[in-house]
Amino acid sequence: MLMPKKVKFRKPQRGGKISGKANRGQEISFGSFGLKAIETNLVSARQIEAARRAMTRYVQRGGKIWIRIFPDKAMTKKGAETPMGKGKGTVDHFVSVVKAGRILFEMDGVKPEIAKKAMKLAAYKLNVKTKFVVRDEE
Repeated sequence: MLMPKKVKFRKPQRGGKISGKANRGQEISFGSFGLKAIETNLVSARQIEAARRAMTRYVQRGGKIWIRIFPDKAMTKKGAETPMGKGKGTVDHFVSVVKAGRILFEMDGVKPEIAKKAMKLAAYKLNVKTKFVVRDEE
């Protein structure tokens, strides 16, 4: 599963409401096909891995897949039946902040219909609404 090797702060603050559109990672850079987020949310490392596995299993050793997001934000959780107080909980999992317009995955080396089906299978595993995009060839 994806997670950072080292972090500056072990237990970062969550911050407020995530709003706005992505200001980077909006264009397809590596492949010919992409999966673009059309809403904003936090995507966990487990969801990214599940989506990656769904895509790679469907294309069966064909093509190449790029993951364009990385879960670098730690989320904490307190243990079950723990009383209030006693500080912040331990790090439970890592998430990636995904804003609307961000390319999540890219794919190349497969036919468009196979890429579309693989991306659809990956989209089922994510908690953001997505759309299939094709690179504009000039």
